[in-house]
Amino acid sequence: LQISIRGFGSRASFGLRGIRLLIDGIPATTPDGQGQGSSISLTSTERIEVLRGPLAQLYGNSSGGVIQAFTRDAPETPEFLSQLYAGSYGLRRSDWQYAGRVGMYGLVADYSTFETDGYRANSGAKRKQFNGKLSFEPNDQTRVNVIFNHFDMPLAQDPLGLTAAQLAANPQQAGTGAILARVRKITLQDQIGTSVKYRLDADQSLTARAYYGNRENLQYQANNIWVGLNRDYYGAGLQYNGQSRIGGRPVALVAGYELDHSRERRQGGSATGGEKTPASLTRNENNIARNSDFFAQATTLLTDVITLTTGLRSSTVRLASDDLYLSDGNGSGAVQYSTLSPVLGLTYHARDDLNLYVNYGKGFETPTLAEVAYTGTGATTTALFNPGLKASRSQHYELGAKWVPTEQSRLDINLFLVRASDEIVVASSSSGRTAFKNAPATRRTGLEISGKALLFPNLQATLAASWINARFSEAYANSTIKVAAGNKLPGVPDKYLFSELLWSLQGFDLARPRGSVQGTKAGLELIRAGRIFANDVNTASADDYTVINAKVSQAWILGPATLVAYGRIDNLMNKRYAGSVIVNQAAGQFYEAAPPRTWSLGLQFVLPL
Repeated sequence: LQISIRGFGSRASFGLRGIRLLIDGIPATTPDGQGQGSSISLTSTERIEVLRGPLAQLYGNSSGGVIQAFTRDAPETPEFLSQLYAGSYGLRRSDWQYAGRVGMYGLVADYSTFETDGYRANSGAKRKQFNGKLSFEPNDQTRVNVIFNHFDMPLAQDPLGLTAAQLAANPQQAGTGAILARVRKITLQDQIGTSVKYRLDADQSLTARAYYGNRENLQYQANNIWVGLNRDYYGAGLQYNGQSRIGGRPVALVAGYELDHSRERRQGGSATGGEKTPASLTRNENNIARNSDFFAQATTLLTDVITLTTGLRSSTVRLASDDLYLSDGNGSGAVQYSTLSPVLGLTYHARDDLNLYVNYGKGFETPTLAEVAYTGTGATTTALFNPGLKASRSQHYELGAKWVPTEQSRLDINLFLVRASDEIVVASSSSGRTAFKNAPATRRTGLEISGKALLFPNLQATLAASWINARFSEAYANSTIKVAAGNKLPGVPDKYLFSELLWSLQGFDLARPRGSVQGTKAGLELIRAGRIFANDVNTASADDYTVINAKVSQAWILGPATLVAYGRIDNLMNKRYAGSVIVNQAAGQFYEAAPPRTWSLGLQFVLPL
């Protein structure tokens, strides 16, 4: 899963990078800024919120954007949900869920499975996930949430990237060495967290959170190397929310403190045919990442039509490595990063349905433990801690408008500018090893438009489009290449469009009760992505592409139960294209082929108990 917000996150070789991830208020991003999208249980998630732009900087390290996922609340009437799903290339998915309340306790328990053989050779995957949420209110002032998540992925094969010639000849093939080395990853994760909200009075509350988790990764790489990570991570936070008045004007206040800690044992050695070679240990170290942050935010009405938002976050992040394998030298090291991140925003409430706004924020992004794990330039990547990698600093500017003319339509438009210094970029990537360095300066300018409208009582349209000009604003070089000023940042498409037309036989009446799920829906999606450069020197790129998807669903009310059948065809026109790129891949294996036309069918059954 690759996620990019305004170009942040595009360089991630795995997981989420440059983007903060929160699940039910519990961080799913480690102190160094590395997140895992697999932590989200989509089958039990009620909603996902995305915060972009300057105000996201108030969330601290690696806040190019913020993604928050919220597990559904338990309904008053208990219910059982079952879902089965199948599709092309051996896709199989199931979900079993109970949700309901008993007295003051609410419980959501969700177990899901996923398997696929994969479109490309060596791209199969298997995973099982449990997500549970227990909520209760011991008194009128207190609400407690306890979240537990178990994620077991015994197989995630990696087909690696392809060269341009390989992509043209056979996009379904695996990259060089992937099959012989049985390149794959095995992951096991358990996490538990709790949040407690205590209302001091009608205008004030305190929220405390604490969590602990363990994540084990074992990866076999194409260069016949294995890498094992065993990570314990935990943290706590306290936040105050209050409403007050200053000079007769209402003021909303937020202040808090967060402490997060991660400790991992990283080991590595040689492998043969995708299995560890006996007595092969060549890397053994303990790595630590820790952050300590204070933050405060105030929102007030300056006038009847102007709202002011101000905020400040103080962040300190420490990364350290204790090398226990000294045969190849002592690779121990430590580095600490500190900064103040202010944010400022003005909103003009032009009308009841129209807001105009301007925002500013100062960003801060440290390297992750994975990014300081290797040192390298050009084609050479060495397993050596890299304390010389600096934190990136950025200035974010944004101007926009939000218009909500009706309950079923809205339009958002914004212009943005991001200037960054010491941008963390890929120095080299080979056989699963990626080393990073700092580029002097980058600049991103762009336009984002999103909207939804009810064109007719039975036809709804959705649109999300972005244009971005992301470039290196200063030249830089390493031992083998020189990157010119003006070159585009790799991994960032210069434009992206998602549009959907959704038709409903019964219409889109928001006032309609539960029976509105009964009936037929059908939709068409159009996705267009611009050209993506694959390296800093801009000599390799993936072409732009346009794909069309179709979907249909039918719902029935069967007494108290609901049955929904749904299906979709992706890439309806059977377009051949590269869906993503591996930035600065040393052997030129930049391209990851997207699947051709695929189908999927599913059934969902919900029974109140």
